[in-house]
Amino acid sequence: TARALVLRGRGGAFCAGGDLGAMSDMPAKPRKGPDPLLASYRVFGRVLARLNRLPQAVISVVAGPAVGGGFGMVCCSDVVILHRSAKFGVPEPRSGFIPSQILPFVVRRIGEGAARALAVTGAIIDAQEARRLGVGQLVCASATALERRLLAVLQDVGRMEPDALATVKRLILGCASESEETVLDRASLELVRLLRRPQARAGMRAFLLKRPPPWARKQGPRPA
Repeated sequence: TARALVLRGRGGAFCAGGDLGAMSDMPAKPRKGPDPLLASYRVFGRVLARLNRLPQAVISVVAGPAVGGGFGMVCCSDVVILHRSAKFGVPEPRSGFIPSQILPFVVRRIGEGAARALAVTGAIIDAQEARRLGVGQLVCASATALERRLLAVLQDVGRMEPDALATVKRLILGCASESEETVLDRASLELVRLLRRPQARAGMRAFLLKRPPPWARKQGPRPA
């Protein structure tokens, strides 16, 4: 029944990055066996991968800094609404370490060239530059405008048939790792499957009659 997941921060920041105090107070490396830190960091990578594959619409509302893991979460989102205060970057190398688990998601979102430039300079980009690079689609000048835009996006998502939305997300994600023929074959199979369901007939009938489809939510889905 959940139709969308909305990610947003509190206190003027989406995500200020990792806790450097906790990171510097690490356990000693064992003499034998794998380093215990490896498993804990890979957990976050698996969380990002699951977030990226979530069948529901994922919407990030970003005000203030979104660095480190927050940058990765934004790059796993389908729609990103930016307040003009939003800022992004990968400043970790300044402190002697790297942004490890977010890298594939950031590179896919903004491209290798832009990711390399951010990584080797530690530059922090503003909302307009983030929009230009494709991090987000919408920039809002005020908190009121941000809330209006979020409501409009949620209303749009509420008009989507859930299985069709999940299917098109899977196909889009597959374009990054699968061959063109594989994606096209799978897309044709999914299209036929969807067309043969009663939901498609109801949706097309509603369109022709200029009525909302039966699954539409007038006020949009509630943020999770």
